[in-house]
Amino acid sequence: MKNEKQRVCIYPKDIQRITGKSYRQSTRLMQKVKTDLNKLENEFLTIDEFCLYTGIKYEQVAHLIFG
Repeated sequence: MKNEKQRVCIYPKDIQRITGKSYRQSTRLMQKVKTDLNKLENEFLTIDEFCLYTGIKYEQVAHLIFG
């Protein structure tokens, strides 16, 4: 059996793939989400938090992130 690893955190490159925005715009969006969710600078943003914030379903973004 293949043990597939899936990560929990989302990164600007993932947001770029999901939204079609530039890497820099994706970084800004990620920072805005973190600020609005009252996350500290050293805290990661999870895929679920991003999906809840943007209103995009997890199933729609999973294949873009995990391939």
